[in-house]
Amino acid sequence: MNRITFLYPVDLQYFSGEKTEKATPKKKQDARKKGQVVKSADLSPALSLMAAFLMLVAFGATMFHSFENLMRESLITFATWQVNEENLAIIIRKVAWEAVKIAGPVLAAVFLVALFANYAQVGWLFTTETIQFKLEKLDPIKGAKRMFSLRSLVELAKSLLKISTGILVAYMILWDVRDELIKLSMQPLEATLSFAAAEASKLGLLIGLLLLILAILDYLYQRYEYEKNLRMSKQDIKDEYKQSDGDPLIRGKIRERQRSMAMRRMMQELPKADVVITNPTHFAVAIRYDSNEMHAPTVIAKGQDYMALKIKEIAKKHRIVTMENKPLARALHSQVEIGQPIPEELFKAVAEVLAYVYKLQGKVK
Repeated sequence: MNRITFLYPVDLQYFSGEKTEKATPKKKQDARKKGQVVKSADLSPALSLMAAFLMLVAFGATMFHSFENLMRESLITFATWQVNEENLAIIIRKVAWEAVKIAGPVLAAVFLVALFANYAQVGWLFTTETIQFKLEKLDPIKGAKRMFSLRSLVELAKSLLKISTGILVAYMILWDVRDELIKLSMQPLEATLSFAAAEASKLGLLIGLLLLILAILDYLYQRYEYEKNLRMSKQDIKDEYKQSDGDPLIRGKIRERQRSMAMRRMMQELPKADVVITNPTHFAVAIRYDSNEMHAPTVIAKGQDYMALKIKEIAKKHRIVTMENKPLARALHSQVEIGQPIPEELFKAVAEVLAYVYKLQGKVK
């Protein structure tokens, strides 16, 4: 079988379109605008659950006493009040305020932790792209593919793992306190409630910790999926570069316009020149020197061939001295850009030219 050989190496990825390259920053930014970000939906609930039970452990006794006082006041004081509109308003305000004091710290902690968890994953992001109505979402074929996709299987495995983990933790805690559970019927109500609160807090914290571990693993998986879905082929990167860099025709027109504007500025500055040094036909360089504004003579215009001819015409029109000096004209044209002072090695030659021009103009004796 004959083997095909190429004179030059060929990267077949340009033809196959295989997505093997990491997403560019622009691709990630565009995906973020559409709501495609790395986020684990399990991280916020796990941290919120732990925050809630930590608050209960820290302030549970105070909250219980506040609730006990509210119930005592309701049964002893409020029950003796006459039922009317004024008394009902007082009772509702009192009960609502006590409820806020009891549940407010826990709810505030859960809200702040959930906000932090989402911000840490996504940052500030507001987009309506994910909630827009799209007909393709109603496609039953695509819906079936999503139901039986690898992602759906992973989500099912995660749910089963979380449920089984919770059941296992609850079973282990109940098994450890099985002897105390049997004796609860002989304990006073306060001791029973204290025991139940302690075990429930322990159960909540352990489940929250396990959910947090699973959420971290899920976040790593979500990042892997995100990077995988945003992979690009080399052709995609090449096309993106072309789009970001702009159309070659447009870039050419922009450069042409920039050259035209620079040329107009150069021609406007040319009448201020002190001398024009020529080749005499191929190069022309206009030099200006103002001791009050410049620390060295500056090239304010230069050109080659046709542009050199235009410079000489304007110089003649404005009675600017034109001097022929082939080596100096070539050196200035090749080494100095418009608006730049002359280099140190050309000081002497330019100073001699300017001294001669000033002498012709009667500026020096």
